[in-house]
Amino acid sequence: MRSEELGETLLPKRLALPIFASDPLSSVAYATQEILLVLTVGGTAFLYLTPWVAAGVVLLMAVVVMSYRQVVHAYPSGGGSYEVVSKNLGDNAGLVVAASLLVDYVMTVAVSVASGVDNIISAMPSLADYRVELAVAFVVLLAAMNLRGVRESGKAFAAPTYLFIGGILLMVVTGFVKVLFGHAPVASSAGMGIIPVDGKDTLAGLGLLMLGLRAFASGCTALTGVEAISNGVPAFRAPKSKNAATTMSVMGITAVVMFVGITALSLITKVHYVDDACQLTGVPGDCKTFAQPTVIAQLASSIFGGDHSILFYLIQAVTALVLILAANTAFNGFPLLASILAQHRYLPRQMHTRGDRLAFSNGIIALAVVAGGLLVLYKADVTSLIHLYILGVFTSFTLSQIGMVKHWNRALATEADSTVRAAAQRSRVINGFGAVVTALVLVIVLITKFTQGAWLAVVAAVVLWVMMRGIRRHYDTVAEELAVDDPQAESVRPSRVHGIVLVSKLHKPTLRALGYAQAFRPDSLEAVTVSVEKDATRELESHWDEYDLQVPLKVLDSPYREITKPVVAYVRTIRRNSPRDAIAVFIPEYVVGHWWEHLLHNQSALWLKSRLLFTPGVMVISVPWQLSSAGRADHPSRRAPGSVRRGEPTLRSEHEKIPAPENA
Repeated sequence: MRSEELGETLLPKRLALPIFASDPLSSVAYATQEILLVLTVGGTAFLYLTPWVAAGVVLLMAVVVMSYRQVVHAYPSGGGSYEVVSKNLGDNAGLVVAASLLVDYVMTVAVSVASGVDNIISAMPSLADYRVELAVAFVVLLAAMNLRGVRESGKAFAAPTYLFIGGILLMVVTGFVKVLFGHAPVASSAGMGIIPVDGKDTLAGLGLLMLGLRAFASGCTALTGVEAISNGVPAFRAPKSKNAATTMSVMGITAVVMFVGITALSLITKVHYVDDACQLTGVPGDCKTFAQPTVIAQLASSIFGGDHSILFYLIQAVTALVLILAANTAFNGFPLLASILAQHRYLPRQMHTRGDRLAFSNGIIALAVVAGGLLVLYKADVTSLIHLYILGVFTSFTLSQIGMVKHWNRALATEADSTVRAAAQRSRVINGFGAVVTALVLVIVLITKFTQGAWLAVVAAVVLWVMMRGIRRHYDTVAEELAVDDPQAESVRPSRVHGIVLVSKLHKPTLRALGYAQAFRPDSLEAVTVSVEKDATRELESHWDEYDLQVPLKVLDSPYREITKPVVAYVRTIRRNSPRDAIAVFIPEYVVGHWWEHLLHNQSALWLKSRLLFTPGVMVISVPWQLSSAGRADHPSRRAPGSVRRGEPTLRSEHEKIPAPENA
């Protein structure tokens, strides 16, 4: 796609919802499960806390959505939390947010894909042994789809997301209708008892509080990805801010309805879900090999008449699909944020480059590689990965809300219009309340999850922060070093140009290099060879005299059979003796057509160039000679339309028939 076609990739709300909100929408599939997983450490004694924990998650979702609606309107250029914090709290705080979000985006891919694979295994337990392979394959597939472009991936992801929403709402409505008519469904695990872990069924006081807070922290996974819409405002159609805010509201309401419905039905059907299947009593067969069906699978089975019904398989299929596709939120957010950071010189500039399909290809590939590595390292286990999750997103939530409060304070200091001031004051209250709530949640998450693996996410964010500061420092140093202070003084031509043609033997590439060197008309020109074998050197000198090439040949002695060091030493000697002279070194090189041929040719030239490029005042010029394999590899049928091959046959033959470089 041409650069001018970028406007055609802008998204209507119906496509923006599945692209930017698939993560928070799909996370309701495992948020309830994570709450139950924590509370069942005490058996069934503490399941009564579930409604209170869920209510806390719903309240937090409402606060965060309202807060980010303010961000969308105040900063429509994208960048989300990073831009808000950078502009209001400074660059260092902005980098904290950026590092946290980058880590969280990686975790979004890993957790979403692993959870999707879990749901596939719940429907087809025979695939349990291929968990990691399936997870990595899905990451590769997602990356390939996103490399096709944002709009194309949105079309591919829209149907599964809407099918998931429809399927979950159908399940929730059907379940409540059955309850209303006195036929409450019963989960397959309802008859299984739960053995408390280490006497935790007797918790009280502070211990009970910590258990509830830990369950709340796990349930907050439902909020992951909420900020993605604020990062992707530029991808919306006009009016961008309004469409983004509307999409965020729809996402929040839909996610809350599904989460509340799933949680309520889990309690009604008496779903039991534990960390270790051996904690359950009445498990059929060996508990060590028993694969627990997910909460969604148990609900679908009990509501739709068993685990062989069509609607059960439909719910499992769309849940697994949307969980895997939920990683698309990160595949859109990560490259966008990385592009902004690269534009601000905190990441390599390649991250800001769009690919052939106008997608940020380098960011997509980097995310896929890191997330795939995590899935392999943690064996695609959701329980292990979830502890590294959500810490980063609440760091960005908290700092961005503090930044928005400062933004409204600054706006109120200069605004005189009473209507505008009232709106700004209302927004400040919303963001201030959001800052307090999300800061409290951040503390809770940090305390309850730090020792369970969240420390690794903290370390990763710190390493990223230090790395980005180092990259910015490097780019600033380079820019300062390359800045032009005095154009007249810094554009002075060298006094003379001394040309050197490196020679190994007298053949066609050498003659071409000599001819090109003479065409440059240097003030002086010589050929240089290194004497490694006496007989070969004498033969070269003999042929040199025989062809009468009119270019002096200098032989450098090398008693230790080293080629690179004598040449570099000789060039540096010339440079020391004539520091105002420029030295142009011409190196004949083969152009080959196969990868394995690179291993057989040009190794000496590669080492020479790598050493000479570090020598001030020296220019290294490669003179290519296309071998026949390069000609076949560059056949017109293999070339892009309009491309031109370097060194056409007629031009090559013209040089071949001229024996002496002075006639070239």
